[in-house]
Amino acid sequence: MPQRTFLCRLIFCAVFSVSIINVFTKASSPSFFLRYFKPEARLQDDIFCSQSEIAGDVLVVLRTGATESHAKLPVHFKTTLRCVPNFLVVSDLDEEIDGHAVHDVLGGVSEQTKQSSEDFKLYRRLQKQGKRGLGDQQVITAQSGSSKGDYLNTENEGWKLDKWKFLPMIDEAYQHMPNAKWFVFIESDTYLVWNNLLEYLSNFDASKPYYIGKHLYINDIEFGYGGAGFVLSNPAMRKVSEHRSVRIRDYEDFTSTHWVGDCALGKVFEDIKIPLHKAFPHLQGDSPATLDPATDKIGRNAWCYPVVTYHHVSPAEIEELWEFEQNWFKKHDVLLRHRDIFMEHVRPQIRASIPEWDNMSADKEFNAHDHGSSANPLERNSWKSFDHCFALCESKKECVQFSFDSGSCSISFAFRLGYAKPKRKIASGWMPDRIDSIFQELESKCGVRDWFGPNEGSAVKRRR
Repeated sequence: MPQRTFLCRLIFCAVFSVSIINVFTKASSPSFFLRYFKPEARLQDDIFCSQSEIAGDVLVVLRTGATESHAKLPVHFKTTLRCVPNFLVVSDLDEEIDGHAVHDVLGGVSEQTKQSSEDFKLYRRLQKQGKRGLGDQQVITAQSGSSKGDYLNTENEGWKLDKWKFLPMIDEAYQHMPNAKWFVFIESDTYLVWNNLLEYLSNFDASKPYYIGKHLYINDIEFGYGGAGFVLSNPAMRKVSEHRSVRIRDYEDFTSTHWVGDCALGKVFEDIKIPLHKAFPHLQGDSPATLDPATDKIGRNAWCYPVVTYHHVSPAEIEELWEFEQNWFKKHDVLLRHRDIFMEHVRPQIRASIPEWDNMSADKEFNAHDHGSSANPLERNSWKSFDHCFALCESKKECVQFSFDSGSCSISFAFRLGYAKPKRKIASGWMPDRIDSIFQELESKCGVRDWFGPNEGSAVKRRR
């Protein structure tokens, strides 16, 4: 009897040992790790960081400028960049912020252009005077106002200088980490979901030349929108760098006659015949506060798909999104999708009314100047008070939100959260039941979708 007991224990231990070996052998696969181990096992210093095996092969390049660097960079060092093993910050001035080096990337522009172009007036001052050369330059820290147009202040000297960074930062990044498989370029008001990015890139073959981004066009040139972020594989980086090196003057002439540098980069890719892989809706040009989740572009509704970036996100919003993302991945073992952001982060912020808030209602406006032009008494009176404006929106089935601002009532047929307007008389309101109906309809239409990978026609299935 003791021998049988000993034999049973021996067999049990052997089987148990083999099982453990199998578990840890399979655990070398990220997908296995995610299925079999709780998220807490992946925490570093109480934060969630992806354990993807390609993380160390990615260089994140964050582009900024001296007019905004101290206002916008610190939040990234506390949030979006905490899990990123390799990152580079490029700007128009060498400096150090919160212990991190910021590199002047404009050394890659020819001396002739830097001395002769009016766009470099600020740069020449910065080189002589450092931060004192900024003078009274406005720091643009829009509160998700991407649809308001105030971020497109093309007369701002920092804005004029920014377009010149795109081409030289390719060389700077390539020299900084020549063995990187992927180079990810973002801006200081871009929010990056690092964990999703790594899952997305795992669909692609890094040995091939890839130019991945949210598509935009200027005239006939298609390019990846810099604010939404764009991704280049190592072969693509090498081809751009080599091609530009013998045509620097040509591309500087092109840059000088165009108002954005991402278009100049798109021109290089057009010339070397590497097409843009459309990464919409994973990469976004808006923030959750300004994005209409029902918008359907090129047959891809954002609601259904995983998110990689948002743009025009203020430092405060970056902190909020980081906290939400961290909580999400600590509780869920699935990709983070736009629907999750809207259902669990945006939707709880909606109220019947919020003072000092602009929800960007703009489909139709009623004010004191034209109140007599309508036979509808609700329309005639809507400009008088917030309650009148609410009543008008409620009376129109298609109206989902409204705002009242000093004798002006604006209503909207699409949903947006908007942003705070401190010390302003504007107040905003929503029709929560109607918004819930919109969300439910979006949910029923698309279900769960995955990545738009290398094969453009269909979404690639990845981890649920």
